[in-house]
Amino acid sequence: MNLRPASLFLPLILLLAAAAAPLGAETAATFWLDEAEEQVIDRLMASMSAEEIVSQVFLVGWATEEPSREILQWIRRRNIGGVKVFGWNSNDLAVLARSISQLQREAAASGGHGIPLFVATDQEGGWVRHVRGTTSMTPGNMALGATGLPQDAYQTGYFIGAELRALGINMNFAPTVDVYVNLDDYVIGPRAFSSDPIETAVLGSAFFRGMQQQRVIATAKHFPGHGNAAEDSHGSLPVIHDDFDAVWNRDLVPYRMLIREGIPALLSGHLSFPRVSGNGTPASLSSYFKRDLLRSQMGFEGIVITDELYMGAVYQYGRETGRSFAELCLLALEAGSDMIMLSRTPALNDQIWHTIYSAYRERPEFRRTIDASVRRILRTKLRYLKPEDRVPLDPDPATVAAHVPHPDAGSFFADHAYRSVTITAAARIPLQPRSNERILLAGRFGDFLREGSAQFPGAAHYRLSTATVYRASAQERLEFRRVAERYDTVIFCLSDPATVMLADDLRHSDVELILFSVLSPSYLRSFSWVDTALAVYGWGRDSYHAGFAALSGQLHAEGILPIDLHNSSDR
Repeated sequence: MNLRPASLFLPLILLLAAAAAPLGAETAATFWLDEAEEQVIDRLMASMSAEEIVSQVFLVGWATEEPSREILQWIRRRNIGGVKVFGWNSNDLAVLARSISQLQREAAASGGHGIPLFVATDQEGGWVRHVRGTTSMTPGNMALGATGLPQDAYQTGYFIGAELRALGINMNFAPTVDVYVNLDDYVIGPRAFSSDPIETAVLGSAFFRGMQQQRVIATAKHFPGHGNAAEDSHGSLPVIHDDFDAVWNRDLVPYRMLIREGIPALLSGHLSFPRVSGNGTPASLSSYFKRDLLRSQMGFEGIVITDELYMGAVYQYGRETGRSFAELCLLALEAGSDMIMLSRTPALNDQIWHTIYSAYRERPEFRRTIDASVRRILRTKLRYLKPEDRVPLDPDPATVAAHVPHPDAGSFFADHAYRSVTITAAARIPLQPRSNERILLAGRFGDFLREGSAQFPGAAHYRLSTATVYRASAQERLEFRRVAERYDTVIFCLSDPATVMLADDLRHSDVELILFSVLSPSYLRSFSWVDTALAVYGWGRDSYHAGFAALSGQLHAEGILPIDLHNSSDR
């Protein structure tokens, strides 16, 4: 028999495979071939151009609600590894679902390989919720710490994952597993579960399992740990002076557990640990943290993504070391990051691309580094984006309203808000207004004032300025004290450093101060002189409603404070 070479049948094989593949895969059969994982990866790496391989390490944002011309160019011409959804992309969830479907179709048609995009966002719950609209407002991570129940964490991850799934978002930069040690670290605050590393590890693992059930790729952050920082890496480079033992036995405990549990991805923070690494290089750009610690010592085999590189911490390090931004992007990859996150879409052939692509073409060692990263990226995509239970690559905008919010999420998150309320000083709980008692509700948030007025209909209310959360002006302080001293009792919403200043001005007045803490309860440590105080951890109506129910005695609050107010830092 005269057999023809097998290679002659390859186009037919690819065509047949494409018929079963989703989302325009008629030109993208390689990714969807029914072969062993490593065999598909080998095929892809052999058939992709150098430009296509390098492009997989880019995870890029776009500046408009619908896909911009620039992001479409990056996908069409290069088939980048992923895109990042920010708040400005998600004003209309139906538009977002349609945009994601369009982006995935462009990826499927690019290059003939059919490699889908990671579509990532930050949907931690509570304070950080980049995809808003009708998505669930959860009580947040610190509320999970207040109940201490892994089932609450699992359900939170499950419902957040379900809503992302309905939109076609397949990667979430959560859980946040920073151990909240330094209570002045306001950028973490209620995003943390606890100041206890074991509790953080257990709740973070349960949260991951909930999202895993929805097939959303969990990405734990901010490796190796932001919880003892005093600065905000969005603006400057935090320098944390802990030694290795402190970091290993505290900050890295959640990662050590999550790695054993199979977490598929980690996000590295722009954080300097000079006593651990021996220099001031941020962990996101450090080969010690990526290669020596994370890969060799901790055994992590998943993908590592940098935190957004257009942040002040990165620019500061660039100024101090004389490196350009493009050189810093290259350094992140050289150090062992698998993907670099860029919130703004660079020009297609700007210095970032030229620097990284030239290094790949000219330096064999760097080429091996990138090839290893792209193999990890492809392996994760094959495991999460190829199976039939994957997050849809072509979400249907018409069905978003039926699935977001998840039909069962509202009752769960309301119950969780009730379970998490914590009483820290109980002199007037339950609060039963005295005859002719003049009560003032004071806070920044409209929902706080509305829920308080519903519970105490005779109370007046005062809306604090939202001009700054860091420091109240002398005029604001004078005006608030003048108003407050007209009342017998002030129920005050404590939420940030500026409100600490305003509340503390009543210390020596005749006004009885009742503190209603929201988000991080860390500010309560300044008020040992207050006899009545409670904490909730979200800033949605469920959290306010639960707090006022506890204050009035309708709810027996059982939450436990998840941080130690008497120990703000080990530093």
